[in-house]
Amino acid sequence: MRMDNEQYFRSCVAKERHLAQLLGHSNIEECYESAGTLWDKAQALPQWTRDWAACEPLLTQYQLVLSHGTAADSAELVTVTVGDTSVALVEHPSRERAVMFAIVKEVIRLLEHHRHHHLSAAMAESAAPLQPHPYK
Repeated sequence: MRMDNEQYFRSCVAKERHLAQLLGHSNIEECYESAGTLWDKAQALPQWTRDWAACEPLLTQYQLVLSHGTAADSAELVTVTVGDTSVALVEHPSRERAVMFAIVKEVIRLLEHHRHHHLSAAMAESAAPLQPHPYK
């Protein structure tokens, strides 16, 4: 079931905020006068889930593969898949918006996965080597 327009709008802004944080933006604000536009200092951040010109470069930058899924009993498109992320078309106002949302979700997944493995590797490197137990 699709969210109402305000809920959908807020979920898009939340995804954009999350992506901006993962990309290194740290001082993210949303001004009342420009609802839906996120700012880092005086720079407006891209509206990746709502503007194709902002979203499209993510496809090539992260080498994403896009595909569509159909219902089992018909040829009707029901999902869009980007990498390991699938979204239902019915949850979005248009196919284009579903594609942009899926792209942003997949880039977030990739960045979080990379960050998790990077942190795990750093922790493993900084851990003290195991010493034999002093009691035999």
